[in-house]
Amino acid sequence: MKSQLSLTEGSLVKSVIVFSIPFLLANLIQALYGAVDLMVIGWYCSPESVAAVSTGTQVTQIITSMISGLTLGGTVLVGRYVGMNKPEDVRETIATNLTLFFIAGLILTVLLLAFVSPILTALKTPAESFALARQYVSVCAAGVVFICGYNAISAILRGYGDSKSPLLFVAIAGVCNLIGDIVLVKYCAMDVVGTAIATIASQGISMILAMIYLNRKNFIFRFTPGNFRIYPVRARELAKVGIPISLQECMVRLSFLYLTSVTNRLGVSAAAAVGIASKYDVFAMLPATSAANALAAIVAQNYGAGKYRRMNRALTVGILFALPFSAAFFLWAQINPASMIRVFSDDSAIIAAGIPFFKTCSFDYLCVLLVFTFNGYLNGRSKTIFTMVSCCFGALALRMPLIYIACHFAPDQLGIIGTVAPTVSGIMAVYTFFYLIRLMKKTPDRAA
Repeated sequence: MKSQLSLTEGSLVKSVIVFSIPFLLANLIQALYGAVDLMVIGWYCSPESVAAVSTGTQVTQIITSMISGLTLGGTVLVGRYVGMNKPEDVRETIATNLTLFFIAGLILTVLLLAFVSPILTALKTPAESFALARQYVSVCAAGVVFICGYNAISAILRGYGDSKSPLLFVAIAGVCNLIGDIVLVKYCAMDVVGTAIATIASQGISMILAMIYLNRKNFIFRFTPGNFRIYPVRARELAKVGIPISLQECMVRLSFLYLTSVTNRLGVSAAAAVGIASKYDVFAMLPATSAANALAAIVAQNYGAGKYRRMNRALTVGILFALPFSAAFFLWAQINPASMIRVFSDDSAIIAAGIPFFKTCSFDYLCVLLVFTFNGYLNGRSKTIFTMVSCCFGALALRMPLIYIACHFAPDQLGIIGTVAPTVSGIMAVYTFFYLIRLMKKTPDRAA
């Protein structure tokens, strides 16, 4: 494919930038799914609907995070075999990855539909929003197969060295989602159900068009029924790399779900404010997330090719690439947080509740940049056990207990609660940095 980029040769800065920018734009558009849902609901529906969508998207995001973590295993393995110039291993990895994710999508749909009410109850969803949140999550559950398919295809392409095609697919989906939201919510008055239908329909369109496009472009894997099968060796490799990554993503998301459950007890305004902040978390962290995932592909290919010095330098370039974007969101939150909240809602109670939370939690935009890029480098080297343990420790031993303590002693102080995330990310960045230094010293000094 012409869009394939060699990540093992040429200017490293150019490789990181050219590969990361389409990744960043694709992630930006994908993040707009939930944000557009929330904005349209905020414009045309009640605060109860806003709280319902903000809570419901927390549930769907943990599913997406789990899927993204698993698919990143495909990125790493495809990238490694591309770097080693083993096309047959690449095809077997792709076939196994796609087949497993189709099966996983069906299983997740059934589980989500079966447990939607207990999940929302555990999140302490406000009574006024419970039925609406249940409707939103139930409809979104029907589209989990599409989420799996799109993310699996995109992850494979990125491991192959192509970050442009996923941008095309998600851009089409983003436009369809925006049009669907406005038509179904504003003109058809379908409230939260309309936003959910628009989301899953756009993802389905994206996945189908991706398969048709790649078949016509003579991609290394043909999307025909006979090519979908599970190779046991590749399945074990994907599980070894992907499951730890997925678990670390889930732990981070669970800690945010716990924050949602705690702040939901403080009423609709607080729940909506934290839900809006979670949307900005996604956008502010997109550069770091994009750099981290790009690093996973770049490091995997260079590690497979034995270019260790180039692989190590990529980490520094990735951090410098993401820093200006993260800093811009941080400064916005410090200077005028009210304007950030008004993008989603003009409700004065939501704005008043959200301002102190935005001012403190936004420090995490800078701290988490280091955590994400460090982990992206480590995932590319298949050091996923460390990143899994690190994220589990950060979520279970640090973030959730600190949230409990903050809410117990300052239940009405969202500003204090907002300090938890940057504190935890700062601690994680420090111990991961020392692990990285130790790991790099053990790596043989070979060709750049």
